[in-house]
Amino acid sequence: MDLLNTLVDKGLRRELPTREEALAVLATSDDELLDVVAAAGKVRRQWFGRRVKLNYLVNLKSGLCPEDCSYCSQRLGSKAEILKYTWLKPEEASQAAAAGVAGGAKRVCLVASGRGPTDRDVERVGKTIEAIKEQNEGVEVCACLGLLSDGQAERLKDAGADAYNHNLNTSEATYGQITKTHTYADRVDTVQKAHAAGLSACSGLIAGMGESDEDLVDVVYSLRELDPDSVPVNFLIPFEGTPLAKEWNLTPQRCLRILAMVRFVCPDIEVRLAGGREVHLRTMQPLALHLVNSIFLGDYLTSEGQAGQADLDMIADAGFEVEGAGTTTLPAHRSDAAATAATGAAAHGPCGSSAADAGCGSACGGCSGHEHEAATAQAQAQAQAQAGEVRSDLVAVRRRGAGTDLAPNA
Repeated sequence: MDLLNTLVDKGLRRELPTREEALAVLATSDDELLDVVAAAGKVRRQWFGRRVKLNYLVNLKSGLCPEDCSYCSQRLGSKAEILKYTWLKPEEASQAAAAGVAGGAKRVCLVASGRGPTDRDVERVGKTIEAIKEQNEGVEVCACLGLLSDGQAERLKDAGADAYNHNLNTSEATYGQITKTHTYADRVDTVQKAHAAGLSACSGLIAGMGESDEDLVDVVYSLRELDPDSVPVNFLIPFEGTPLAKEWNLTPQRCLRILAMVRFVCPDIEVRLAGGREVHLRTMQPLALHLVNSIFLGDYLTSEGQAGQADLDMIADAGFEVEGAGTTTLPAHRSDAAATAATGAAAHGPCGSSAADAGCGSACGGCSGHEHEAATAQAQAQAQAQAGEVRSDLVAVRRRGAGTDLAPNA
């Protein structure tokens, strides 16, 4: 396909595709899927070889969130039967993190439910970061605590945090349909605060909430403009007891097309396969490793993931290798720029580009001959959901790990 050849060439040059080209990836047919995966795989290998970075989640505070995010099992009014507990003690969080590191995780992600941290919460998390780094030499720590107030990102940085996660989740145009207790602009502001403090910004999306192809492309282009170092791609886990419980709109093939599109738009950054991969990709998970260079190991915040050993076996069987602690994840041109930005000397350009080549790409004629096929597939998926033919049993609520008496899954 001329489209794929063009996208590979642009990806190897770190050049932004047009929006029409990104939309065309999402509109390709299932017959073309392996060609799409192979093309995006060339770009992935150019910048990351066959390395897979492992990340491990520790849920510091679970449930009872005052926000109304429709996708979240911890939201205000959620009837999902999840674990609910208040802040873990630093030693408890450190013990949970150690299980992930022992399983090969290079980064530990500390997450807490809520709108955003108080200054006391930031101090508490700082002590947790200190405890984790004392016990696990060289581990990266990413905090995910919600919306940040002025000065909090700097305090987290001083406490030893390496990164901060705050996802955009969906396009600005549809954000108000998903959440009403805060705005899209609030989320953008928090990512910018993390950047300005010298933290590695981590921001991604959730697919499968009923959004259009245009929404998916819009949010990925917005992420590129924000320039995070990592982009987690989540696939909606439709928890019973949440407003999106019946949204089963994804197939394994569509998930792979979404991941390929993200790779083409952000060719040289960490693209992370995050929540929902087991539910929606199922037996096609190994193919996704040709598109992403990072995954979560084991369980998620409120749902069970694939067994940690199964993750490691999958990586090895697919011909990839776990990224070691001594290896820099990002390509040299990005890691050097990030280090410079962290010292306050300079900032780097949009995702997948340097400051010198941070163009937005040009618009050209659309290449969307399969839009009808994609629309038909989505309609069929929605019809199946309405008919009750979906595999809702695939969602397994987490009952082990941090906050429980059962050992973590790592």
